[in-house]
Formats: sequence, C-alpha cells, structure tokens
Amino acid sequence: MKLTGKVLSGIHFWQGNEACVEAAILAGCRFYAGYPITPSSEIFEHLALRLPQVGGVVVQMEDEMASLGAVIGASWTGAKAMTATSGPGFSLMQEFLGFAFMTETPCVVVDVQRAGPSTGQATKCGQGDVMQARWGTHSDYASIVLSPNSVQEMFDLTIHAFNLAETYRTPVVVLADEIVAHMRERIEVPSPEQITIVDRKKPKSTDKMFFALEEVAPMPSVGDGFNVAVTGSTHDERGYRFTADHAVHQRLVKSLVGKIMNNSNKMVDYEAQNVDDCDVGIVAFGCTSRAVYEAVDLAKEKGIRVGYIRLKTLWPFPQDAVYKMAKNVKAVVVPEMNLREMFYEVERAVHGAAPVASLNKIGGSEMITPEELLAEIERSVK
Repeated sequence: MKLTGKVLSGIHFWQGNEACVEAAILAGCRFYAGYPITPSSEIFEHLALRLPQVGGVVVQMEDEMASLGAVIGASWTGAKAMTATSGPGFSLMQEFLGFAFMTETPCVVVDVQRAGPSTGQATKCGQGDVMQARWGTHSDYASIVLSPNSVQEMFDLTIHAFNLAETYRTPVVVLADEIVAHMRERIEVPSPEQITIVDRKKPKSTDKMFFALEEVAPMPSVGDGFNVAVTGSTHDERGYRFTADHAVHQRLVKSLVGKIMNNSNKMVDYEAQNVDDCDVGIVAFGCTSRAVYEAVDLAKEKGIRVGYIRLKTLWPFPQDAVYKMAKNVKAVVVPEMNLREMFYEVERAVHGAAPVASLNKIGGSEMITPEELLAEIERSVK
C-alpha cells in the first residue's frame, strides 16, 4: 500500500461502500451532503473521515431531499459533489433530481438498493429501483445509470460516474445493491496519475451567454463573472425563462435528451461472452450477475451452450447488443431480485427474436444461486 497525498493506491481488502468513497476522492469529489440510511451509511461515515483529509467538506442534512439540494448548490460553485442513499431516500430525492436534469447540473447519486417497497427490509438486498432510476422524476429526460457487480467495479464505476457527469453536465446514478456494498473483496487501486479524470468544460472569457449553442454547453461557476441560470422552468439558450413558448420548450427538452441518447454508444458498457454461439442467452446485472459465471459452467457440463450480457450500464440500455444475441438463441433468461423490472426492457429490445424467461427472487435473505439459474436455463431449452 502507498499513500499519495492522502489518496490511497495499491492492493486493498475493502467493502464496496469503502471503495466507492476512495473512488470519489480520486475522481475529485470534494463535497458530500447526505442523510444516514442503511445500507449506504458506510459511504457517509467513511467520507466524514476521509474527505476532510483532502480538503473536502461533509455535511449531514435534515433529509435526503435537502441533501441533493446541497449537492446541486455545491456543483454550481464548481465543486464535484455527490450524495448516497437507499430506496426510500432515493424516492425523496426525485424532485431535486429532476431539477438537476433541467439545470444540467453535474453530480453523482449512489443508490444502494434494499428490499422494499417503503421501509421494507432495511438490511436486506433487492434490485427494485431499476425503473425508478430511469423514470423516477417527472416528464421527459434521459438518465445515465451504472450497475457494479463487485467491489472493484464499485470503485471503477464511481470514477466513471463522475467523469460522465462532468462530460455531459448531468446527474449520474450509481445503482448498487446491499450485497455489492457490504461484501469485502480484493481491490487494486491505480496510482492517481494512472486514472483518467474529466473536469467540466468552462466558458471562455469572451462568451456572453449562459449556454453556448452546442450539444453540451460550458458550465460557469458562481463567482466566475457569468450569469448562472438556475431556474427549473423552461428557458432558452441564454438561460432566460420562456414558459409559454412551445418552440423554446421543445428545443430545451430535446437537447437534454439528445445529449445523452445521441452519445449512448460512448456510454453503454457491458461484459459479454459466447453471445454469437449459444443455445441460451442471459441478461443480468448487479449482484445477481455473479451467479451467471458458475451457471455457465454448470450448463456446459450438461451440453448447453450459454452466453451472457452482463450490464454495467443499465441506462442507456444496450438494446442493439441484446437484440443481436437474441437472434442467435433459443431463449433469453433474465435473473433479477425484483418482480420483472429489467425483464420488460429486455423483452422490448428482443423484439420477438426469442422467447424471454424471467427468474425472480424477492425477500432479500438469499441471492439467486447458480443452481437456480441452471434450472431456468434447462427449462428454457425444453
């Protein structure tokens, strides 16, 4: 282990939540506002220790909505900022999440999923926030949602989340789960000079408008000498409110959606194996996807060729890759710890090329096992 300016590198045995914290620090996060909630609380606790060591600030707010509000304000001042929560707190954040989309404010929200609805099983695992992460706030927008399945990926995707937020001026959600957040695994942390860090584009001193007429506008900070538009109402390219003009609203919302969807090929990330030569295809994500690797080997012993797409990016969804795999298989299986949230998205993307089967488990006490997944694979090829 080596300590570089209070930023850790080398080999560690970390919990997923700890890996998230260290990644955020390396990515340049210097402000955190939050409210404790299981199973994300270790992120808050560890940042309260670590962030002041690198010149950062941690604030406990009165609730989750206020937490995201503080994060948005910190981002306006030029700070890289984040918060972390679980399902009930993520629900409370949705109004401000929509505000962040509308004001094009870069920030990172980590949602460590647990079993719900409502208070549910606070200490148990679930994957029931998939659609909330995509459609939780109102009206038209496009979100970026990342899904780690290991402690190493909790680290890697947290850095990636900050880079995407800064590149596209948008909130980015790291949709983890209790299993990944609380497990401990070996993790390798590169030295700071080996990590790519992206900072937001700043306006030139000659720029007169809040928005440049380009896909992703430069972002001034409060105090830079520019007018900083912070309205959640419909506004034009200069940041002026035009709430009664349909043409202005159409341009604005199409721009908000377009900057994500037009660049989705740069964002979509997944792990794939044997997708061009298999009998059954699997689409999985998060902790559930950890059962896929052994299930593939078990199926091979029974003469069944299984390929898989393991999603690192849930949204934008890699529909082209899923459709391509579906054209080569007898069936597609979607295992998840909810009642068919990703299943319907996979079914839509498959577009009838193959039947889609689901394997679902809720209750939080047990993960989907490789043996259960194997049984579903065998059923799907009968």
